[in-house]
Amino acid sequence: MDQELLDRLAIRQLVENWVVWRDAGHWDRFRTVWHDDGRMMATWTQGTADEFIAMSKEGWAKGVSILHFLGGHSSDLAGDRAVSQTKMTISQRAKVHDVAVDVVCTGRFYDFLEKRGGKWGLVLRQPIYEKDRMDPVDPAARLELKPDLLARFPVGYRHLAYLQSEIGYKVKTDMPGITGPEVEKLYASGANWLAGKPLDR
Repeated sequence: MDQELLDRLAIRQLVENWVVWRDAGHWDRFRTVWHDDGRMMATWTQGTADEFIAMSKEGWAKGVSILHFLGGHSSDLAGDRAVSQTKMTISQRAKVHDVAVDVVCTGRFYDFLEKRGGKWGLVLRQPIYEKDRMDPVDPAARLELKPDLLARFPVGYRHLAYLQSEIGYKVKTDMPGITGPEVEKLYASGANWLAGKPLDR
């Protein structure tokens, strides 16, 4: 196999390892998908890979249930740099107004990657949030959301943000969606990364 194909396979494996190891709580293995300066942007936390792992562990201890599932994948390579996009869903279960619910959010992982010392690793993961929904676990349960709280959050992840705010997280309200200035800025940052420019953090 040529080097480009090997690189693409390594990146796809890294993306899949992220999901499996994170959702299984294999934290030592999970740390290996990140470079030392890697950063994670999520609705409920933004910071270094180590900070993300620490907060994920803390959430696990409190019973926070967040799972991921992957779909189609594409990657753009430029030497030892790459940008990949992977279709995904985030599902989270919790109680909202004393009703157990599932929220499913559909979007993409938009990843900035670099090959250092022959090994690919994540430099930045920025999800793109496209649409979501909230459903009671018991179909017969009655759930009424607060319209003013729901309206505070972008349409792509407003139900996810509603749930996360209800269980105590401070949710970032300007994450990229399927369209808009935030996602256009992200695409421009990806193009700059592939062109060899420093990452705009």
